[in-house]
Amino acid sequence: LSGCSSNHDSSGASFQSSVEQGVHDTLLDDMGDLIQAATKLQADALLPPDRGWDATLDADAITQMKADWAIGRTSYEKMEGAVAPIFPDLDTSLDARYDDFLSSLGGNGDPDPFDGMGITGMHAIERILYADSIPERVVDFEDKLPGYQPAAFPGTSDQASEFQSGLCGKFVSDATKLQNEWAPSHIDLGSAFRGLVSLMNEQHEKVSKASTGEEESRYSQRTMDDIRDNLSGTKIVYELFQPWIVSKTGGADIDSQIEAGFASLAQTYAMFPGDTIPEPPATWSSFNPTPDDLATPFGQLFTAVEASVDPNAPGSVVYEMNAAAALIGLPQFSATQ
Repeated sequence: LSGCSSNHDSSGASFQSSVEQGVHDTLLDDMGDLIQAATKLQADALLPPDRGWDATLDADAITQMKADWAIGRTSYEKMEGAVAPIFPDLDTSLDARYDDFLSSLGGNGDPDPFDGMGITGMHAIERILYADSIPERVVDFEDKLPGYQPAAFPGTSDQASEFQSGLCGKFVSDATKLQNEWAPSHIDLGSAFRGLVSLMNEQHEKVSKASTGEEESRYSQRTMDDIRDNLSGTKIVYELFQPWIVSKTGGADIDSQIEAGFASLAQTYAMFPGDTIPEPPATWSSFNPTPDDLATPFGQLFTAVEASVDPNAPGSVVYEMNAAAALIGLPQFSATQ
């Protein structure tokens, strides 16, 4: 009995060490891509010598900055699930939404949106880059928030310089700090795996909030890409845990259910090509949608994602990933946490 116990413990420790190293090496590439994109965005930041930005005169430069931003966005969304719970402060600085920042600022707002203080990160940059094309429903949501200020391009050369050195500089420094602190010894597998499960659970929220203008990449209207990147990144990291899970009694069956859940979500997302979540019907209610509203493309996406990630439904990817966590002795995700 003693020998069996020793072999079991050794096997678990071996799997854990292997997964820690695998998670480290896999996400290190995404972190490098994030730094590269942030650095490129800062280098491409528009600096007119005697004016602010102009949507017509500077169209090509603004388009390039948007492309740089999108590359960084993809890099972060792929690693978000595993990284966010381990580095919550950096996750906030890099990825918090405008309304989250306003809440933390106590309703005082951010008097200078370009200086890299107060409201920071990818969505702060996105809000500026897309200031001239923000959907009306997003403005309707945000303009009621305490501390709200309308989104705007830099209006002067000084503000353009601040955007480059301040807000973009903060993006570069946060991305660099994340990579510098990413070491196997800092990786908490329990938090990382639970973060993956949480991110899958959030797929429903990310879709649902599009109906109220609260969605994540709300200014660029590329939240559909966000959730595809979330799924892609989660699958890649989950595969590192797979050998550990299938080594357990019943693990192969759970793994099969998880893979089927990933495939179902991927199939759902493939039905809605493009960057943008389908337009929600004006009469939409997430709590009591009508049959007509459920029949719309948005309603179909909402229903399919809700079923795929329901944490209380056996067979859903969230339910089965929780079962896998319990099987290998990791903490489970709870929607109330």
